[in-house]
Amino acid sequence: MNNVNPDPQSLFIGRDESWLRFNRRVLEEAQDPENPLLERVKFLAITASNLDEFVEIRVAGIMQRIEDGYTEPGFDGLTPRQTLDVVVDSLHNFVRDQYRCWTTDLRPALFNNGVRVLAWGDIDDEPQRAYALDYYQREVDPLLTPITIDPAHPFPRVLNKALCVALLLRRKRKGATGALLGVLTVPRALPRLIPLPSTSGTHDFLFLHDLIEHNAIGMYRGYEILSTTAFRVTRNSNLYFQEEESRSLLDSVRSELHNRRKGDAVRLEIEEGADAEIVDRLRMNFELDDTQVFSTDGPVNLSRLMNLYTDTPRPDLKFKDFLAKELRLHRRSEDLFDELRHHDLMLHHPFDSYDAVVNFIQLGSQDPRVVSMKQTLYRTSSDSPMFHALTEAAQTKEVTVVVELMARFDEASNIRWARNLEDAGVQVFHGIVGLKTHCKLAMLIRHDPDGVTRRYAHLGTGNYNPNTARFYTDISLLTADPEITASVHSVFNYLTAHSESDDYAPLLVAPLTLAESTIRMIHREAEHAAAGRPARIIAKMNSLLEQAVIEALYAASRAGVQIDLIVRGICSLRPGIPGVSDNIRVRSVVGRFLEHSRIFYFANGGEDEVYCGSADWMPRNLFERCEVVFPIRDAQIRNRIRNEILAAYLADTAKSRIEMATGDYPRVRAPEGKCFNAQDFLIRVAEGRDSVDAIPEPAWKPEMVAPAPETTRKSAAPPKKRRRKPAAEKPIAESPETVGTPEAVP
Repeated sequence: MNNVNPDPQSLFIGRDESWLRFNRRVLEEAQDPENPLLERVKFLAITASNLDEFVEIRVAGIMQRIEDGYTEPGFDGLTPRQTLDVVVDSLHNFVRDQYRCWTTDLRPALFNNGVRVLAWGDIDDEPQRAYALDYYQREVDPLLTPITIDPAHPFPRVLNKALCVALLLRRKRKGATGALLGVLTVPRALPRLIPLPSTSGTHDFLFLHDLIEHNAIGMYRGYEILSTTAFRVTRNSNLYFQEEESRSLLDSVRSELHNRRKGDAVRLEIEEGADAEIVDRLRMNFELDDTQVFSTDGPVNLSRLMNLYTDTPRPDLKFKDFLAKELRLHRRSEDLFDELRHHDLMLHHPFDSYDAVVNFIQLGSQDPRVVSMKQTLYRTSSDSPMFHALTEAAQTKEVTVVVELMARFDEASNIRWARNLEDAGVQVFHGIVGLKTHCKLAMLIRHDPDGVTRRYAHLGTGNYNPNTARFYTDISLLTADPEITASVHSVFNYLTAHSESDDYAPLLVAPLTLAESTIRMIHREAEHAAAGRPARIIAKMNSLLEQAVIEALYAASRAGVQIDLIVRGICSLRPGIPGVSDNIRVRSVVGRFLEHSRIFYFANGGEDEVYCGSADWMPRNLFERCEVVFPIRDAQIRNRIRNEILAAYLADTAKSRIEMATGDYPRVRAPEGKCFNAQDFLIRVAEGRDSVDAIPEPAWKPEMVAPAPETTRKSAAPPKKRRRKPAAEKPIAESPETVGTPEAVP
């Protein structure tokens, strides 16, 4: 790059540092008193679930690289050891803030609102105690297996993230010396929070491990219980396997799922105040150092607080329900197919109901004119109506489904889907070895009444999951455009037969054309700016990490292109660097719904282009997955995306944080009485209560941003030029897409 400071730490933010800042933005929502109380609990649970996945994937991956002897700095200038030092320090600070939020803010506020999370010693209601003891005898005790560690009983194999109770024991018999360690695994089949009956109108709960600790004496007769504490171990959950050595990809994944539960320990969580002897014994058993031990000032595993949200029937403490807008066909259209022959349809979920997408698949299954169906499945719900539609269609039609077995933490369910679909007669494929199938495509082939056989397609930014579609923001395009649907057909051939085409236009397909096309379009904007033509980039995505794309954006900024990036999570680009990124603004929107749509707008010299798709600007999306980014050709739909959706997010002053060059994300401070919440606005539009005229000027001034806190950073020597990792190296695994969602809670 010309005229750019070569120091990588001044140009790029490390992905792990950036992710930790994202999770802190989620924690800010838990701390925000403007959010309904139970929604704040939900946000706190999400931060804990996010952190679990980060530790078992990213932290474990960094540790693997250190153990394997890698010392080369990343493109942010930090070696794996330096990265680990920064991450561990941030993790301990974050965990302290999580528990401060629970113990100081949320739990007292819940108590004051009649939602009480009680310790055993706090229960003074005899009927409640009697209920809890009876529940223990009926439901809990039969599932428990007490273990005492001695030469005849070695330490049990503690499963990944399984909650356990450790007990320090002493035999009562005369002459017994020394303390023994006992271990109880808390049954995963039972809820972590036990609802208690209440006659006072409150909603009362008791933690399961608290109930077990109180009754432990009955399982350790002949012992004196000196101390008890809850703990949990997080293990390395990366999946590594040699596909060519396995009979099938499906068998490989099934085998590695078994190994995942037994990976090396990378974190020990244990209750604050636990006996030092218990802590030391556990730490030595799991071969951890002190930095890998996290004391919790509250319940181990805050992600289980999600049960508090789901099991408490208090709508007054949650976001108000809204009614998603149903798709309505033109009065002259005979059916959906007739409508699509005239024009494309776009849906913006969850504001537009996902039922239209489900109905598209069901219609294909039921319509006798549809002769063939094809679909990709990455993640879906356990009771998916689409699954049932596909299995029914297989009885009379040609049905092909590409199931991604390596959708992290959904591997087991996807294996079941694949087997069940095959049993129903569906042709099931698992994509291309070495590439995850992440594109969201469905295609119907139909003999239309006019005698023409046409393709109809759905292309999306989100998974085919009706459940998550209720709280993920995503874009769906329904189309019969001959060029787009022909390209969709070519992509399916690529997935099932590895049949590569020279050109997938108008689609951009990874890993074949997407990266090159993206960078070319960014450079094109720079050329327009240099020539005095309209030049603008607005890009909305989950994460921005690919160095070549960031460098292209820096070059476009220097050429005078105005660039607005709406990046929910990781962003390694530094905005506002003099002479490098002065014209780039980055904002993150974290609110009621998980921002999941990927939208890319290019002014293109006055002939604007809009693309949507499944890919972020990350190496994994551009080079290691099959992704599809599709053009929006309908002018009315382009206008809606630009003037309603993107404009709303750029104008948001309620849930937006603006990234500074330091990597900090202060919240936007709106003038009093002028706060604008993009997600709330889009709800009102869906309900017919608002219009684009209500969107304020999508701009922010420096005085509208809260001052950034002081940050410190460990120094590092400038790295060598970044290179692609050879195939023999073990890459640090990517964090799963479900990060930041209730679905991610284990």
